[in-house]
Amino acid sequence: MLNNKSILITGGTGSFGKAFTRYVLENYDPRKIIIYSRDEFKQFMMQNEFKEYADKLRFFIGDVRDKDRMMRAFEGVDYVIHAAALKQVPACEYNPAEAIKTNIGGAQNVIDAALDCGIKKVVALSTDKAVNPVNLYGGTKLVSDKLFVAANAYAGSKDICFSIVRYGNVAGSRGSVIPFFHNIIKNGGKELPITDYRMTRFWISLRQGVELVIKALEEAKGGETFISKIPSFKVTDLAQAMLPGCNMPEVGIREGEKLHEIMVTVEDAPNTYEYDKHFIVYPQMVWSEHRKAKPTGKKVPEGFSYSSGSNTQWLSVEEIQKLLETVDLEK
Repeated sequence: MLNNKSILITGGTGSFGKAFTRYVLENYDPRKIIIYSRDEFKQFMMQNEFKEYADKLRFFIGDVRDKDRMMRAFEGVDYVIHAAALKQVPACEYNPAEAIKTNIGGAQNVIDAALDCGIKKVVALSTDKAVNPVNLYGGTKLVSDKLFVAANAYAGSKDICFSIVRYGNVAGSRGSVIPFFHNIIKNGGKELPITDYRMTRFWISLRQGVELVIKALEEAKGGETFISKIPSFKVTDLAQAMLPGCNMPEVGIREGEKLHEIMVTVEDAPNTYEYDKHFIVYPQMVWSEHRKAKPTGKKVPEGFSYSSGSNTQWLSVEEIQKLLETVDLEK
């Protein structure tokens, strides 16, 4: 499907962009992959990391806020993966206008450029924080999700579809709990602070996130939200897996933080179908028959929700320890 295709990744120097790029280069034969991002140093580092694929990679300095630059970058592109966003919760709270410009305005620019440049498929990365948002980052990503779903209404006769993939913090990603605990342990700490003993999270690897995007590229008809079926863990169990027998002082939940990650709400249940390894939330509105996705999965029961706190799959301390061996902690 990706052979001889041109693919552009916004925010492509991030952890997802690098993992997606490597996966595609190792499993397909794309015509080219365009890395579109703002940071010239990160692009330089990525060029060095992928120098054996130099003939397949192109690096564009640009911001999703700059529609004209994106219009130029999107020329001749088949697929766009939209990963660029301001993601740090405290930074978004302190700089709300900047979060809105990037996460909402930038999303609209991606949509407009894709519609005008003949892009075939756009997959936007979402987050659990967009579901019942309690912070500005989640609020901006909720609006972004709605924009990408509604973009299918503006496609008209164009051969294009927009879809979404949703998952929480990737294991080991910057700003998440695993590197936080790791740094404490590395510096000789003997206890790991827990914001709330009841807290749970989903476990998803970068590879699983990449594979979910590939699935969306393969299957999306327009407006679907793809969600992986993944296990949950207790944060207290993670602490014991990383530093067995440690003290775990409860320090109180932080502003904008949730006890549990949630991917599918009760309100989404009427439009949600279950598949072997994922859920799909289908759009409530269908704009044309040829864009209408026909669910083949099992409709979830009334009142269903998908939360890390009520999941049916749980990781034990021993299972977490084994998974930690596969985590490449970012510097």
